[in-house]
Amino acid sequence: MMPLQSFDPVKDSDYLMTTQGSDKPEEACGVFGVYAPESSLEVAKLTYFGLYALQHRGQESAGITTLSKGDVYCHKDMGLVSQVFNEKILEQLPGEVAIGHTRYSTTGSSLKENAQPFVLDSRLGKMALAHNGNLVNAAELRQYLIQKKTNFVTSTDSEMIALTIVDEVNQGKDWIQGAMSAFERCKGAYSLTIATPEGLMGVRDQNGIRPLVIGVLSEDNGGKDRYVLSSETCGLDIIGAEYLREVEPGELVWITDSGLTSINFAKQVQKKLCVFEMVYFARPDSVVHDETLYSYRVRLGRQLARESFVDADLVIGVPDSGVPAAIGFSRESGLSYGEGLIKNRYVGRTFIQPTQNMREAGIRMKLNTLKDALQGKRIIIVDDSIVRGTTSKKIVQTIRDAGATEVHMRISSPPVTHPCFYGIDTDNQDQLIAATKSVEEIKERIGVDSLAYLSWQGMLETTQENTNHFCSACFTGDYPVSIPDDIKRSKLMLEGKKVKV
Repeated sequence: MMPLQSFDPVKDSDYLMTTQGSDKPEEACGVFGVYAPESSLEVAKLTYFGLYALQHRGQESAGITTLSKGDVYCHKDMGLVSQVFNEKILEQLPGEVAIGHTRYSTTGSSLKENAQPFVLDSRLGKMALAHNGNLVNAAELRQYLIQKKTNFVTSTDSEMIALTIVDEVNQGKDWIQGAMSAFERCKGAYSLTIATPEGLMGVRDQNGIRPLVIGVLSEDNGGKDRYVLSSETCGLDIIGAEYLREVEPGELVWITDSGLTSINFAKQVQKKLCVFEMVYFARPDSVVHDETLYSYRVRLGRQLARESFVDADLVIGVPDSGVPAAIGFSRESGLSYGEGLIKNRYVGRTFIQPTQNMREAGIRMKLNTLKDALQGKRIIIVDDSIVRGTTSKKIVQTIRDAGATEVHMRISSPPVTHPCFYGIDTDNQDQLIAATKSVEEIKERIGVDSLAYLSWQGMLETTQENTNHFCSACFTGDYPVSIPDDIKRSKLMLEGKKVKV
């Protein structure tokens, strides 16, 4: 989360996105892994498609590493999965074990050298690691490694995890012992796929803040079942793998030709899945708690309608993430649901900035309106979150320009008042609009006739799970893993100031 080297997002063109200042929090990454020795399966191609399904979790860089009888092959670069890989490149990644990564940077700049997986050498051979999450003690861990005269290639906390494991292995431990010793030094959020010459690891921190699931691939030729690791079940579905279960918080799964072994390495486990995975991050077709997240998000919309009904002619969602809640709002309220915004789904990343004339003309690279659906109507627009308020204001103005007579906004999560330290880019507290302004002030800022958020209780109770099993620190400031003072000072600069809600 906190960069370990100076970084100017204005000067560094790799940072420029199609939607600078987006209202959406950005996810850290997606991780994937395949273990299929003595198999006809093409692990690099399976990993490519797994990453393709996880593209929503990070669009800055992508990488795949394969292991074949002790040899390691790796390709990674800036860009989307489909831009980084092609058939020729995948053919140059042979092996029986593979891991992959899609990245959005939270610790370390958006640069090619920070792309994952990381490959390091050790006395037991080469190891590759891919990481989703964020350590809160990265500075402390870096100092520990500096004292050991460690050479750093990147500015990421992910590399530090890998370096710590290798350091432990080089002291005489095997892969499992070395990994568990390293995890004792790592504090924060980490879901990992780790490829070694002896097997594949899947790891989740003791709170399970970021997700990781296990799948099984059965070969048609009667071969053994082969295992797959993925940040979400959508990564399993795309390659025809059967969902087995989650990697549990504080669990290390060790996959070898003998099968899957489960090792509980954490001394104290407290399940705290990021609730924003439920609300927004994960794909709606991914399964969490035995149901698709689409079903949960529809229930969020129903609860939102119960809490904040307003009469209107049409309910629309901000595509794509706001649509399930908008459908739920419509069903509960009895108001008509329809499309009013169309998303350009072919917009990825661009390094070309629009001209001043284009900006003044209101260039709409991602969303455009259906004017005949909105004209003369009272509109309820449903979205999953407002982080900074910039994009919401533009969307509201676009709907008014299309002829809507009223615009009411409903948000299917509570106000985001605190930054995340566990792998989500929600900026410093002063850039979170709900940390500095009341709901009424936000309403005025974004230009709606009314604004209402879902209650914190409503969001958690709608999960139909134990509400204590979720991290909701970005809404409450109650962090399950303690945050070092130096990071707190930079991120929680407004803490203690009274904010009207």
